[in-house]
Amino acid sequence: MFVTMQLATYIKDLLYRYECVIIPGFGAFLTQHHPAKIDAGGHNFHPPGKTLSFNRQLQTNDGLLANHLASVEDCGYETALQRIRNFTGKLSLELSEGKTVSLDKIGDFTLNPEGSVQFFPLENQNFSTSSFGLSSFSSPVILREVYKNEVEELEEKVPLLFTPERRTTRPYLKYAAIGLLALLATGLGGLKIYEGTVEKHNFAEKQQANTLVEEEIQEATFVIDNPLPAMQLMLEKETGKYHVMAGAFRIEANADKKVTQLIDKGFHARRIGKNKYGLHQVVYSSHTGRLDALKALRTIKRTENKSAWLLVNDLSK
Repeated sequence: MFVTMQLATYIKDLLYRYECVIIPGFGAFLTQHHPAKIDAGGHNFHPPGKTLSFNRQLQTNDGLLANHLASVEDCGYETALQRIRNFTGKLSLELSEGKTVSLDKIGDFTLNPEGSVQFFPLENQNFSTSSFGLSSFSSPVILREVYKNEVEELEEKVPLLFTPERRTTRPYLKYAAIGLLALLATGLGGLKIYEGTVEKHNFAEKQQANTLVEEEIQEATFVIDNPLPAMQLMLEKETGKYHVMAGAFRIEANADKKVTQLIDKGFHARRIGKNKYGLHQVVYSSHTGRLDALKALRTIKRTENKSAWLLVNDLSK
């Protein structure tokens, strides 16, 4: 078994937040929520969680892993992509040599006799943040019927006998019980009458209090001697025909993920619809002036994405 390879920690962190994490050129980890379940045979209780699987067919880069790596390690996007390529190359090489590759707290990769990649997720790993701190546990069976049968058997073996002599020697117990029942009945009746009186009193007091409050509200006036000066807020418009493009995505969910990532980084990102090829377009920002757009483009090319470009399109038409 080999030690965890590089980038496994970043992949694990993303699996807690997203349902699809693609390793470009290798495959994708997929998570699916499942509810809490009970193993009736073993009396085991399992918390809700997320089932982890691997799909070799999803290899197209959606930018999620690369952007996360670039953000955490404070490096460029192209540098992050090269790191991922080195990671997948080393992983594929060790698999081709017949080795088992282990990703820490994620699972193991091997090649089957047909040469296909097989993934075995860790059974005790739960990527659901809503189940953090919860673990499986076992509960023994409660044998209510067994204890009931044992008591019934004891009653049959040792019956309780009341002789006539004992009943007649203590007749005062019967009269004491009758007196106690009478006292209880009288006390309960008095308690019911007292509760009814208290409820009527409380209701009347509540109605009177509500009336007084309403009268006070109607008569109250509010005068502010020193009002605060009016404030003028200058909000940057997100409209305009000059758009700094971040990318175009075939899958709408990937476009939404990209918008969320860029917003977390402080960009005024949004989707501006589909292009003529049916791809969902995502922009870093939109500008009404060409000079502002070019200035933003130069900054993004230098610090964020060398592949960013400027689109001129009046969306209001």
